[in-house]
Amino acid sequence: MPRATNNPASRRRRKKILKAAKGYYGRKSKTLKNAKEAVERSMLYAYRDRRNRKRVFRRLWITRINAAARLHGLSYSGFMHALKGQGVELDRKILAEMAVNDPEGFGKLAEMARQ
Repeated sequence: MPRATNNPASRRRRKKILKAAKGYYGRKSKTLKNAKEAVERSMLYAYRDRRNRKRVFRRLWITRINAAARLHGLSYSGFMHALKGQGVELDRKILAEMAVNDPEGFGKLAEMARQ
């Protein structure tokens, strides 16, 4: 009886890994063992950094809001507390966008916060 190797499936598995490792430097894109390790590691980094990206963007938004609020004589925490007290339900992403692209609108919000 001939030996069964499940050749199509095993080739498909190998090609999938090598395709994912395309563009990697040197042996990491050529040999299966090295490609497998590199792809596994890169998938871990991708998973981790999808979560880190959210943190990084929140930090950026807070920095932008703080800079714009200080131009109007307010601290970040005081500005956010006052907006919450006024019932303004804009999130940090929108506030940061306003701080950069709509300074007049942000200035109106700062006036509301000061009262």
